[in-house]
Amino acid sequence: MRLFRLRPRPFSRQAGDSIESVDEEGQLHLVEAARAAAVSRFVFVSFRRPIGISSPLGNAKARVENALRDLNFTVIQASWFMEVWLSPALGFDYVNAAARIYGPGTSPASWVSFRDVAEICVLALRNPAANRRTIEFGGPAALSPLEVVARFEKISGKPFKTEFIPEEALRVQFDEATDSMQKSFAALMLGYASGDAINMTRVREEFGIELTSVDQFAQSVLEHASTT
Repeated sequence: MRLFRLRPRPFSRQAGDSIESVDEEGQLHLVEAARAAAVSRFVFVSFRRPIGISSPLGNAKARVENALRDLNFTVIQASWFMEVWLSPALGFDYVNAAARIYGPGTSPASWVSFRDVAEICVLALRNPAANRRTIEFGGPAALSPLEVVARFEKISGKPFKTEFIPEEALRVQFDEATDSMQKSFAALMLGYASGDAINMTRVREEFGIELTSVDQFAQSVLEHASTT
């Protein structure tokens, strides 16, 4: 079995930063500061944690969510970001018509744009329906990674070469991870393999938000790629 290693390199990471110091302690300090200042609203962007997969990042997000319970909070639990997971940085190289698939690629996920996540955060500040509520948030339709590849192939007019990373290899990477960042990214890849479908009908109706589809995202990035 080939073991795949993805080494995370967050662009905003500074020397000494870690999940424990930033995503947990840093965020908890922010919650305490908000509580001390008696802020009227606290909107926190989290993510959908895969069932049965515990990770340092997931645990940190859960602790922050729990710390918010006595405030007027809104937690946005976002699904998989298109701009991250459908990008060359993680092996979805639409420029060269190649896609890395974690797992078999058959489990649907509600791919979401970070722009839509930003918009729901703003809308949550204005809409009482978001008060003291956790909102599960994804895109307009749940598609499997293989269906996503098919959409890109149709829009680009090019057949994609696909590379599959077996779940067994991802599980080995998760089990053998030696630090919190590696453990968390391995957990995220396992979560990708298991999928994450969300019915967004209620949220769309409540907040009047138009969600970016995979087709729209594909059209946008492919057009941009063709002009650069």
